[in-house]
Amino acid sequence: MTEQSSAQTTHALPSYLDPAHLGPWDTYLRQVDRVTPYLGHLSRWVETLKRPKRILVVDVPIEMDDGRIMHFEGYRVQHNISRGPGKGGVRFHQDVTLSEVMALSAWMSIKNAAVNVPYGGAKGGIRVDPRQLSRGELERLTRRYTSEIGIIIGPSKDIPAPDVNTNEQVMAWMMDTYSVNLGETATGVVTGKPISLGGSLGRRDATGRGVFVVTCEAAHDLGMELKGARVVVQGAGNVGGTAARLFHEAGAKVIALQDHKATIHAEEGLDIPAALAHVAQHGSLEGFAATNISPEEFWALECEFLIPAALEGQLNAGNAGSVRAKVVVEGANGPTTPEADDILQENGVFMVPDVLANAGGVTVSYFEWVQDFSNFFWNEDEINQRLTRIMRDAYKSVAQTAREHKVSLRTAAFIVACTRILQAREMRGLYP
Repeated sequence: MTEQSSAQTTHALPSYLDPAHLGPWDTYLRQVDRVTPYLGHLSRWVETLKRPKRILVVDVPIEMDDGRIMHFEGYRVQHNISRGPGKGGVRFHQDVTLSEVMALSAWMSIKNAAVNVPYGGAKGGIRVDPRQLSRGELERLTRRYTSEIGIIIGPSKDIPAPDVNTNEQVMAWMMDTYSVNLGETATGVVTGKPISLGGSLGRRDATGRGVFVVTCEAAHDLGMELKGARVVVQGAGNVGGTAARLFHEAGAKVIALQDHKATIHAEEGLDIPAALAHVAQHGSLEGFAATNISPEEFWALECEFLIPAALEGQLNAGNAGSVRAKVVVEGANGPTTPEADDILQENGVFMVPDVLANAGGVTVSYFEWVQDFSNFFWNEDEINQRLTRIMRDAYKSVAQTAREHKVSLRTAAFIVACTRILQAREMRGLYP
């Protein structure tokens, strides 16, 4: 059976979605369609994967510094909790939509199951441009949002974490707000916290480190050398920046970096430590001493490894045909549309999917959660060793499934993950 033989399913869409504009949720549904023929008897449960278990939409009113009352729209979606409590980040972005948060929560379900950590998938967000807020306004927004979603989160129910435009400070405010409302300190309610509040060593770099580990595994499988290889990275934050640094330290040449303000290129390899220092000081790559190129030129650069580590939908039908990378490793969530996926596969580009490649973050979040419960903390070497082992084992399991079914790594990751989720659903049964 080939991937192309799976027929598209007509989905019974929930009434709150516009069938003509499904957004990222449509990408996820098509991924489920593609994997359904490989689920055997578990396919009778597949509709479970197409409906989030719980969706909370909240109004988040705050008083601005100038006295105005502003209202922001917030979300928390729990896609599936058959295998454990919900787990997923919170993003603050002006373009956040319910469809996006639904899709991200579903990809978290897949991701957690693919690397076999005992979580379900969840995600949250607020429609806001945090760059337009003062620090005080951002704190009030975070605390009010946490109070509004507090009825469904908790260390054994749903554990938020940082995502786009959120960080350790935001997690500290969330943890404190939840704890104050509860009447006791609950460090395990969020992960990605500061070390001083029960955070884990290695968490900040975990997603980028996971990207690097699976890239090494893919290179080994394909008989490629990492030393001297040309690497192109979209994103210069925790994920892209960390991955770029690790590639640079391993002897690869990072020939291009892109963030929200600039795209820089040097065929001989960029000075990554200097570029990241520039980002830390100025907030972006803009103004860094290197050749500036257009986004179109960025995607068309000839390289061994391309790492999209920014937002979803970056590789699409419009630019996928120009990609000249041998391997694409998805550091972001959903950076490749299904149309682009097919184009890249037809062009012989080897794809390592997001639900596998960027699972390092949630894996170390799991370590943080375990450490918070036990009040016993590991050192950073132990964290990185455990992370590397889990990511390598997950890659090998998915790669073996891909070989068995003669499918892409993405479909294989969904086969592994959906099987684990639906086995749990079947064993738990329906109540009543």
